[in-house]
Amino acid sequence: MVSDIRITNTGSLIELQRRLRAAGHENIRASMQRRLRHAAEPLRDELQSAIRGLDISSQGRRGRPGGPSPTTRPLRATIAEAIRISVRTTGNPGAKVWLDKGRLPADMKSGRSDMATAINTGRIRHPVYGNKRRWVQQNATPLWWDATVRKGRPRMEREAARVLDDVRRRLE
Repeated sequence: MVSDIRITNTGSLIELQRRLRAAGHENIRASMQRRLRHAAEPLRDELQSAIRGLDISSQGRRGRPGGPSPTTRPLRATIAEAIRISVRTTGNPGAKVWLDKGRLPADMKSGRSDMATAINTGRIRHPVYGNKRRWVQQNATPLWWDATVRKGRPRMEREAARVLDDVRRRLE
């Protein structure tokens, strides 16, 4: 799974960072940061929408009765809320859309049970209600993260280039 999408370390961003620092224009830097975040928001929104609408299916219980869920948290909504945007105008400048695993519950982010990665592969294998002796497999549309990023990246890059051109013009 592509863990994040970044528009960073381009020559234009580094050159603008130096010019901003030399010029001392904090309002231009704040505007640039706000506009880069705004350029990344549609991609974040698309990723959140993609996971919320993702179909996860199983083979069914084959006649066995189900039980109550051991948790009340909704899986897809929890993952959607962990998708974040980071923007930096200093050091390593750029915009990044990423899945913040620190915002996921411990059982969704640890080792083999990294749920976001498992869902992106399209195969989710987990114990039935925590019973480690009984496992099931559920299936999802594979590569939902990768496909959404691939679709949204050109727009994000175009908007970032437009922001950089505007800032460059203001500095001249």
